[in-house]
Amino acid sequence: MFYKRQMASGLFAVFLFGYTRVSYIHPVKLFFMKIIKHLLFCFAFFVIQNAIRAQVTFPKAAPSDERPGVFAFTNATIYLDYKTRLDGATLLIRDGKVEACGVKVIVPAGAVVTDCSGKIIYPAFIDLYAADYGLPVSPSTPGGGGGPGQRTPQPLSAKKGAYSWNEALRTEYNATDIFSTDTKAAEELRKIGFGAVLSHRADGISRGTGVFVSLAEGREHESIIATQAAHVLSFRKGSSTQNYPASLMGCIALIRQTYLDGQWYKTEGYKEESNLSLDAWNAAQALPQIFEASDKLDVLRIARIGAEFGVKYLIKTAGDEYQRLDAVKAAGHSFLVPLAFPESFEVKDPYDAMNTSLKDLKHWELAPTNPARLAGAGVNFALTTAGLKDKGKFWDNLRKAIESGLTEQAALQALTYNPANFINQYSKVGSLEPGKLANFIISSGNVFQKDSKILQNWVQGKVLEITQPNYFTANPGYFGSYKVSVAKENYTLLLKGKPDAPEAQIMKADSSKVKASVGALANGVISLSFQPDSTNKGYISLAGVTNAKGNWSGRGTLPDGAWVDWRAEFIAAAGPEKPGRQNAQAGSGPVGDIIYPFTAFGRKERPKAQTVLIQNATVWTNEKEGIVQNCDVLVTNGKIQKIGRQLPVQDDALLVDGSGKHLTAGIIDEHSHIAASRSINEGTQECSAEVRIGDVIDSEDIDIYRQLAGGVTSSHILHGSANPIGGQTQLLKMRWGVAPEELKFQNWPGFIKFALGENVKQSNWGDNNRTRYPQTRMGVEQTYVDYFTRAKEYGQIARSGKPYRKDIEMEALLEILESKRFITCHSYVQSEITMMMRVAEKFGFKLNTFTHILEGYKVADKMAKHGAGGSSFSDWWAYKYEVFEAIPYNAKMMADRGVVVAINSDDAEMARRLNQEAAKSVLYGGMKEEEAWKMVTLNPAKLLHVDDRVGSIKAGKDADLVLWN
Repeated sequence: MFYKRQMASGLFAVFLFGYTRVSYIHPVKLFFMKIIKHLLFCFAFFVIQNAIRAQVTFPKAAPSDERPGVFAFTNATIYLDYKTRLDGATLLIRDGKVEACGVKVIVPAGAVVTDCSGKIIYPAFIDLYAADYGLPVSPSTPGGGGGPGQRTPQPLSAKKGAYSWNEALRTEYNATDIFSTDTKAAEELRKIGFGAVLSHRADGISRGTGVFVSLAEGREHESIIATQAAHVLSFRKGSSTQNYPASLMGCIALIRQTYLDGQWYKTEGYKEESNLSLDAWNAAQALPQIFEASDKLDVLRIARIGAEFGVKYLIKTAGDEYQRLDAVKAAGHSFLVPLAFPESFEVKDPYDAMNTSLKDLKHWELAPTNPARLAGAGVNFALTTAGLKDKGKFWDNLRKAIESGLTEQAALQALTYNPANFINQYSKVGSLEPGKLANFIISSGNVFQKDSKILQNWVQGKVLEITQPNYFTANPGYFGSYKVSVAKENYTLLLKGKPDAPEAQIMKADSSKVKASVGALANGVISLSFQPDSTNKGYISLAGVTNAKGNWSGRGTLPDGAWVDWRAEFIAAAGPEKPGRQNAQAGSGPVGDIIYPFTAFGRKERPKAQTVLIQNATVWTNEKEGIVQNCDVLVTNGKIQKIGRQLPVQDDALLVDGSGKHLTAGIIDEHSHIAASRSINEGTQECSAEVRIGDVIDSEDIDIYRQLAGGVTSSHILHGSANPIGGQTQLLKMRWGVAPEELKFQNWPGFIKFALGENVKQSNWGDNNRTRYPQTRMGVEQTYVDYFTRAKEYGQIARSGKPYRKDIEMEALLEILESKRFITCHSYVQSEITMMMRVAEKFGFKLNTFTHILEGYKVADKMAKHGAGGSSFSDWWAYKYEVFEAIPYNAKMMADRGVVVAINSDDAEMARRLNQEAAKSVLYGGMKEEEAWKMVTLNPAKLLHVDDRVGSIKAGKDADLVLWN
């Protein structure tokens, strides 16, 4: 028998799974045996439930059962941990913990012994991202975006008490305080092999601390393993009623400021105020830090925060990190990797197929390879069920991952040792070493193989999930055909299907077939019923047992109720089933290449810099040499090396024939909003100087590819114009396929976006946005005066040498006052343009660039005197009231007065045709072609303070070049 029962010291056998095999069991006797088995099981369950309820601090009512729960599992293959396999071993557990595990364990008297011959015991699995398990369901997010809101702004938290000003910071929240066992969810997880989970409330940016619990039944007092197991963070503000933050970059800024505030509060701030949220934040820093990422780029953003503040995170990923594996590995963090793979797409309809992106198709194909790729790269990770709406798909997906290259050892490590170790709980769970919780599963075979079943899941020494194995699961070779003899009639039984769902047909002597019902318990007890005659409503019902040869025999009843003997003789095994039509499954065959970026037009490898000689081109130098005919340009190591006619050819040079073509410096777009993730605006406050576009660069944006095709080699990505003081900008080098940090133009002076006009005073935002200051143009001016006054005072404190609270918002404004950061200002009408220059002069700095500047022709002389440049549209006008007086001669008229003028796009499509936008000043204003060309190359380089590196063709400059037909 699979289970050998032992009665000792009056202890009942509590689990009766198998029956002693005999040649014949009378159906009535069989019925009573089942009743006895059921009663014994109920008694066992009663004992277990009472044991669970017997907490030390609770009063005990009579009668009580004080006997120790001692169980021995013998003759098993046991994985002591993920890498140590013991054959023919014994696992001994007492009072919910492992007492011994090995091949020479002595079983004490009184133990309940289970013979596990042919079975495998594993440590139970651990899930560190069972969000909301045993907790109230997190409230839905009320909304929020990057632009005009849909509800009245609430600047400060309404939560009572000395807590954070922003309700997205819920660090004081402890999941332990309201944790309650969730029987249904626990059962769902136990069925697939889990014994412990870390639960947290999935609401907010700082979500507070999670609780680590076993999946035991009964009171929470025994199931809680660690009360504050980890601090959990995300980039989602959740149900917070504050509008701020309304963007990803706002979330990042809030996290960065909170780290700084925590440091200040710990040393100085506590003297000035009590802040329970910061108290909790500082206490939580000693815990493991779990951070949720929405995609692979979020992983890199989280890593940047970690590098800034010296924190190693456990990052819960989206399962797409294989797409930037080198960068992910270099970040040096550990990961919680979901097994929620994409479902296959419906592409029978040609329009559905056309609307299915290459990115989505490739991710469906490659997602199952993610765990194996991480393991191969030496990245530490644990697996999680997070994202699986149907937890029953866990094993299908895990086996897909194994088919895709993940080793079984790595899988077991990622389900046991790693999660326990990540949260410092390996002394309690994660293996079957003595002293640890008795959390383990018993499997019918190798649990990672398709035909194996989890038979039992023990949690804290109590069996809580039991699977009665099917006879055919263990004996799939018995599928086939049988000669069935019932009384004097002979039939042919055809048995096929899956082991856990056998299908049966009876073929009668006249070759007609009828459906039959077959049942088979693990111990070989067989039941078979069928209707012998379609005109007769009665059934032949048979019961019996199998023998070693696979033959069956027993007793049963005919349709008239008469008892008869029957037997079934095995004839032949079933042949292979014909393959049915199934949807293709990811991981079932060779997979395609990873491309960079992971979207249309991605490459398997990024181009490598090499020596290039462009010959016989017409070169627009943008330097004193002007336009040079039949000219050569030599490029080495990404720099322009030489310019001249008939340059000598180097052996390793790639030759490009420029005959009949024009070579220019790459176009530089001074004002763009592409390649940024999850909102370009943080418009919820009048000042958002703390946010940075550089934190949210999207290297996968197809606009990078399209604009490169239009000649753009650098683009200045600006915050939007939702508030007077916007966010910090980012200049990019348009390198297709590289990671976000490699896109950034290195060592350039920082810029920030300011804005004037209708947008910032919210006149076009709707009736729900009448509360945020400012609401008038006069208020816009006062906003600047107020913030720069505060920044000036902040600078005095920062230079005083005394301790002070570092404020990243004030830091950015102070950089403006110190000419370390420069302003590009959204502007339209002359009165506000003049006001902005006066404010700058009052505080001792220069306004660098007015962008849009559609009334610049009216104040060009003032701009030239102040030293401000202009970055304008070529011919946009009348699209809103404040631009009614725009004219297409604007750029030429400003240039004639000595203003450095650029033409920008402010639009992803227009950026592809900036050469044509520059040409409009030739048409309208009679500007020379060479000067017009400088408005999209050299002039924006000057405005951005990078003209020493780009914007013209000159030896020593970056080889950002475009060859035109």
